[in-house]
Amino acid sequence: MPPRIRKASLSCPLSHLPLSTRPQPSSLIPKYLSQHGACSRDFSTSLQRSTGLRRDMFRWLNGPGAVFRDPAEGSTNYLSAYDREGNLNRRKRSARSDDAEAENSSVQEVPEEELIDLKPFPMNRNFISHNVLSEELREEIYSRVVTLGRSVRVVSAELGIDMNRVGAVVRLKTIEKEWQKEGKTLAKPYARAVMEMVPKTPYNPNNPIPHESINDLPVHSATMQQIFEPTSESRRFTREDAAKVFHPKLLPADKRIPHPELIELERERLESVPREERINRQRERLAKEAQLATWRKEKKEEYERKHTKVIAPKAGRWEFRFTDVSVDAAGKDGRGPDGVGWRYGMPHEDRKRGQVKIPTSVPA
Repeated sequence: MPPRIRKASLSCPLSHLPLSTRPQPSSLIPKYLSQHGACSRDFSTSLQRSTGLRRDMFRWLNGPGAVFRDPAEGSTNYLSAYDREGNLNRRKRSARSDDAEAENSSVQEVPEEELIDLKPFPMNRNFISHNVLSEELREEIYSRVVTLGRSVRVVSAELGIDMNRVGAVVRLKTIEKEWQKEGKTLAKPYARAVMEMVPKTPYNPNNPIPHESINDLPVHSATMQQIFEPTSESRRFTREDAAKVFHPKLLPADKRIPHPELIELERERLESVPREERINRQRERLAKEAQLATWRKEKKEEYERKHTKVIAPKAGRWEFRFTDVSVDAAGKDGRGPDGVGWRYGMPHEDRKRGQVKIPTSVPA
């Protein structure tokens, strides 16, 4: 029996026609609908009603929410920064403090954000939006590290940016420069739109603005325990003594911070050393540190060349490299850094049955 093919249009009564909240003019009604009373089959027959929430949404978009269609330049334009009428709160505060600015509030510049204006979520008043690096500051970081050849530590101390962030900016900028050379399209309009909506740390060549704290002490795992160390009152208990209490090989706090040279600068300043002499001493320390790093790198490369056997074929762009290894290099637990395959690691045995998961001893 041949299959039945349904017609494109089915006759249906007028009561089954899809309804609309807006009246349709007679010119938009199809001729076949008016003549034959037929309707095309629709995927959905749900009614489109204009609810109160929908009306309130469009009322807000056309009213107070219209300020977000053309946001103010140089402002974060967060939702919590405006009142219910669409007026900028900090502009009202500045106009309230100065009556002369109140008369020209429509033409005055947008005031800088305060702490209360950096809360993008109205329902979460504890979240504060922190500053990000401006594009000019990123270019300056890349120029000082790559073009001028300064170390990451020096650039971090000069601009007040953490060393990890400086390294990340240099890596990302390097990729961006490579993509530009290859002719790849970058999302510059999107980046500019995002940067206009977040607070930024600008670049000031004369007086750099610190972006964040750069000398925070990283928490060492050996210091996560509470130890009561008895000592006499006449003894001078220093940071070095405290480090030895936690672990015999733990360095003191003055040597574990990211920028120990800043402590020397502050100590010399308290000793009333002239500024020019402090700068000269700092340059000498940086030169010695760079020289020591270069010497260590050369010694490492020399050691690898001496203990690595290279076999290069006559034709080809590859070569074999052999290095002598020892089974004992992995250590007693098999996790030694000199062992073969140590990069792949070893799975923890926390989930294995019968393993003791609580500390059984306290370090002396």
